[in-house]
Amino acid sequence: MSTRAAEVHRGLSLEYFTVSWNALEAVVALVSGTVAASVALIAFGLDSIIEVSSGVILLWRLHADHDEVRREAVERRALVLVGLSLLALAAYVAGDSILTLVRKDSPERSLPGIVLAVASLVAMPLLARSKRRVASTLGSSALHADSRQTDICAYLSGILLLGLLLNAALGWWWADPVAGLAMSPLIAFEGVQAFRGKTCCETC
Repeated sequence: MSTRAAEVHRGLSLEYFTVSWNALEAVVALVSGTVAASVALIAFGLDSIIEVSSGVILLWRLHADHDEVRREAVERRALVLVGLSLLALAAYVAGDSILTLVRKDSPERSLPGIVLAVASLVAMPLLARSKRRVASTLGSSALHADSRQTDICAYLSGILLLGLLLNAALGWWWADPVAGLAMSPLIAFEGVQAFRGKTCCETC
């Protein structure tokens, strides 16, 4: 097996793991977020769904890598699709958080949400780092953008954990939607960068 083929295989393994992990993460976050009426937790679940879609896009991209004629076209399309998914997520999180602040909806405490945030905070940085190594070897901006989305998942885990802990310990209901708002600019920025094709891997 050639070096490139081996890296493509590694990338596929990482993306299959991404899809599986985030599918489970989405179910846990959406169910516990709905029960607790937590905007940030529901937003985290939606981010997990976006991450699943991004993983599927990258699986499509990597499966096409062997075809040198299609490789570049698929790469560009995958990068745009990842960017659009991030922009859609940013819009939802911002809108829903603002609505919650206006209505003053108070979330319930969520132990499953806290456990989920901690697990994601540990796993996602490791996964993102592995994706970047493969992206650098393959010269894939789309895979690099996907790794940034995985980074965002880690950042969101930290923000989510802070919001949930503040609500559980101090009863600061507003910490949850504020945490959701804090997510939005970061997600939107990464979405715009990916849509424009501007990633740290573009000079690979």
